[in-house]
Amino acid sequence: MQVFSTNPWFQSLSQQAAEALLEATTTVPVAAGAFLFRQGDPVDPGANAFFGVASGALKLSIFNAEGDEVILTLVEPGNWFGGVSTLDQQPRGHCAVALEDAEVLAVSAARFEALMRDAAFAAAIARLVAMRLRLAYGSLASAALQGTRVRVARRIAMLAHGDVSQSAQGRATINTSQDALAMMLGISRQTLSKELQALVKLGAIRLRYGHIEIQDMSQLLGVS
Repeated sequence: MQVFSTNPWFQSLSQQAAEALLEATTTVPVAAGAFLFRQGDPVDPGANAFFGVASGALKLSIFNAEGDEVILTLVEPGNWFGGVSTLDQQPRGHCAVALEDAEVLAVSAARFEALMRDAAFAAAIARLVAMRLRLAYGSLASAALQGTRVRVARRIAMLAHGDVSQSAQGRATINTSQDALAMMLGISRQTLSKELQALVKLGAIRLRYGHIEIQDMSQLLGVS
């Protein structure tokens, strides 16, 4: 499918591996607000395990016992996710929820394991997991070592490059809501608003209803 052809990870697959992956999928619609899977769900051989977003967008979130939510990342069209629980045979560590009406291509655990018998595909999955782990470590380091304004600026920059996809070509408009951005950063909506206004004064961004426009990426990345 065309939507996957521009994704950096999917582009790294051989034509044979890419075709085998797409042939192993079934199409699953996910209505806005619905769960694709929930934190703690087991992954048995018949369950869908690995997913590619064909349209719409999903958020990967963790909920605590009180129901408070932290958004880990957003998954936009062209991206693949969800294979880790198949690899380690453990229940899902987070939820996947549709932010809008979405359509995903789903690979069952059994078919995913069959695909993994191909060494080239297994190596590609290892690269995908390593990339996601690197992003997670970067987010943890940012939270521990950098100030709030820097964290806000860096996360906006990441979203401009597709968050988990980290495409080389960035975009000028971020459609993520400010509520969602605050939950990604683990800060209050009020704190986020203050930091966004500071970035506006620097000329790095412009705020518009429902989205953020990046005015100067170098200014955004230069925040300290």
